[in-house]
Amino acid sequence: RSEIINSKDLRVSNLKLSDAGNYTCDYGSQPVSIISLHVFELTISSGGHFLPNDVPKLTLTQNLSHPLPDLDIALFNSNNSTVRPKGLQNKTREKYILTLKELEATDSGTWMCRVHSPSINHNIPFDVKVLGFQNPDSERKYATVDSTVILSWHLNFRNIKWKEDFTGQLKWMQQENAISYELLDFNVTARGEKHETQRSSHFRFEIPERKHESNIEVKLPKVSFDHSGQYQCQLAYNEKHTQSKIELVVMKVSANPAGPLPRGAKMTLICEVSSPLPPKAHLRWERVNGTQADVKRSKQNEAKVEVNVSAAGLWNCCLIEDKEVKISLNYSVEEAPVWMSYVVIGTSIAGSVLVFGLACLCIISGISWQRRRQRAKRMTQARQYLLENKTCQCQQ
Repeated sequence: RSEIINSKDLRVSNLKLSDAGNYTCDYGSQPVSIISLHVFELTISSGGHFLPNDVPKLTLTQNLSHPLPDLDIALFNSNNSTVRPKGLQNKTREKYILTLKELEATDSGTWMCRVHSPSINHNIPFDVKVLGFQNPDSERKYATVDSTVILSWHLNFRNIKWKEDFTGQLKWMQQENAISYELLDFNVTARGEKHETQRSSHFRFEIPERKHESNIEVKLPKVSFDHSGQYQCQLAYNEKHTQSKIELVVMKVSANPAGPLPRGAKMTLICEVSSPLPPKAHLRWERVNGTQADVKRSKQNEAKVEVNVSAAGLWNCCLIEDKEVKISLNYSVEEAPVWMSYVVIGTSIAGSVLVFGLACLCIISGISWQRRRQRAKRMTQARQYLLENKTCQCQQ
């Protein structure tokens, strides 16, 4: 590991702590110079590979032939911001153990350990790689019924040049703490090769072919109300886990009764979403090109809003969160043709006549039945009378 260069320089490669000490350059039998080599060794737990919320430990060890100096240690993250350790242990001057704060995915990069003493001012770079998502830990996505939506998780393993195997899976559940269904699982090799396997047939979804190599994506080609819920992507490394969740909220509109609106009739338009809304969100019905009187909004925490209409026109329901429209759906109320109104009126009249006829028939049948019953009663009484007197009357 050592060699002499240009007959005067000594090169030592792959330094070890045991290489520390005094190096003497002799000319003949006379020493020309003596150089003291001070060696530092910096190690980081888990080889510098972490998941979010992990707490790394740094160990700085020094070796010198002279008495070891007392060191001041400063840490700087990849943004060159000072990082204050949560704990510092130096039972001896030979070894310093530093406990850092909980890491985030954005902490990935080259950090610097600055070692200082009256005679030393040395910087030691080291890499910190935090595997995770470029997505937030939790987010909400909105979609309308029958639309197409792609849910995407952006992994950072390529950006941070991650060199370890890891696995992951994507799960779906209707609501918090409900039964979960595994949609797909995946694994990434140390060389960065990603392999995905579709698992669940609970509902129809696709894995897009064209996507970024670092993304995990699922495509719902035709969203239904039942697709709403929580989609949870989880990464696993070294028996630890981290996850990112997307909540899919689905909106639909309908009318009661459905179909064209007959003249003089009323209809109720219904707009609803699949889960309760956050405090700063609400639903709003409004008639396109209408007035303020044609606006109806939901109450706080309500996931449905209804409006009664009596005339044809185009209505729009939108979901507003923090004064921003997230999604909207139109519903066109069409006026029924005139002949349909006559049909409705005729059907109503015919129905009334039919009910009246049935009522009359029932009354007549009841009266007839009552008369037959009375006649049968009189005949029974006459036979009883004849039997008691044992006489017979013959008609002349």
